[in-house]
Amino acid sequence: MPTTTEERRAGSGLGTAVAGMALIAATYGMARFGIGLFAPRLGAQRPDLTAVLGWAGAAQFTSYALAAAVAARLVDRHPRAGVLLAGATATAGCLGVAVATDPVVFVLAVFVGGMGGGFASPALVPIVDAVVTGRAAATGQSLVNSGTAAGVIGAGVLAPLAPSVGWAWVLMALLCAVAAAATWGSVRSCPDLTAPRRAGTAPAARPWRLLVVPGTAAVIAGAGSALIWTFGPLSITGTGVVGADRVGWLWIALGSGGVLGTLTGVVVERWGRRGGWCLCSGALALSGVALALAVGTRTAWVAYACMAVFGAGYLGLSGVLVLWSRQVWPDAAGAGTSVLFIALAVGQSVGSAGFGVLRGSADPVALGLCAAGLSVLGGLTALVRSRPGPVPLTTGRARGDGG
Repeated sequence: MPTTTEERRAGSGLGTAVAGMALIAATYGMARFGIGLFAPRLGAQRPDLTAVLGWAGAAQFTSYALAAAVAARLVDRHPRAGVLLAGATATAGCLGVAVATDPVVFVLAVFVGGMGGGFASPALVPIVDAVVTGRAAATGQSLVNSGTAAGVIGAGVLAPLAPSVGWAWVLMALLCAVAAAATWGSVRSCPDLTAPRRAGTAPAARPWRLLVVPGTAAVIAGAGSALIWTFGPLSITGTGVVGADRVGWLWIALGSGGVLGTLTGVVVERWGRRGGWCLCSGALALSGVALALAVGTRTAWVAYACMAVFGAGYLGLSGVLVLWSRQVWPDAAGAGTSVLFIALAVGQSVGSAGFGVLRGSADPVALGLCAAGLSVLGGLTALVRSRPGPVPLTTGRARGDGG
């Protein structure tokens, strides 16, 4: 039995981290990114929706950004409210997708479902910081962030087993509701969840310049990542590289690679946040090249490798953003995470719409190389140094990082 306050916090932190990982798994890996996974079956079972898949992808990235903007002003003081909003919007969106046959209704449902992740991630940052002790906080954040990988794997397993797209999304709605309830229940009696604020520090006084570089890098890399999230399985199955009946295995490969996202905290501690970002962006670029190679050579194992490398790179990338925000805005980590995740979602929204338009005229090989180029540019952008200026000692820089 835990006897000290520290031991009690460590025990509750483990349960909360697991519940938070489940919430991320449901709201991200299923409600948000499930559109890309189910694109081939949606096209087969509901042909009228095929033409709006690109706009649906843009809609969920946009709604994610809007939810994250709201969360930026909410979750550092009321993180439990963010958890409830995440569960409610993700559940409602999944139910909407389950029954949608009209393109407008479908895009609207995807828009609502995309909000879940926008509320979940920023809310979980201050929650995990409050209940996970000391140096384990970075690992706890990475563990929660890796929930996307678990959700993607779960969706990949669910895809071939569900009798129809509708039933698959009904089950995902149930999982979103249960995960939100479990997360809220694990912290319902914790009194100290609000982020600590230094005396005299107001939101306007935060050093915004410290988020300019990672924010810009996130926009560019996010645009590159949109190709695989929205059209990856459709491009691979549509060109005959992998059969449509095996699309779930592509998502399982992505999620399995994403498990490496749990190592993000270790990578940032060793190489700094800029080094970690460049490593993850390089993985995204490699996945874009692999997609082009898989489609160009009709090689199935390259397609699976592409998805696995992409999962590792993307989950690591988003993990670096969480840790970056915690280091430069330690008194408002939830708000900082919201800002950087909004930047990532803005890039994804633009990229999804852009690739959706280009798919009608450009070869999939060219699109894969374009995505790779954007990922490289996003990685290099993170190496730009902010203009020198006074930085509080509490910004918690990782070794080797500038402002």
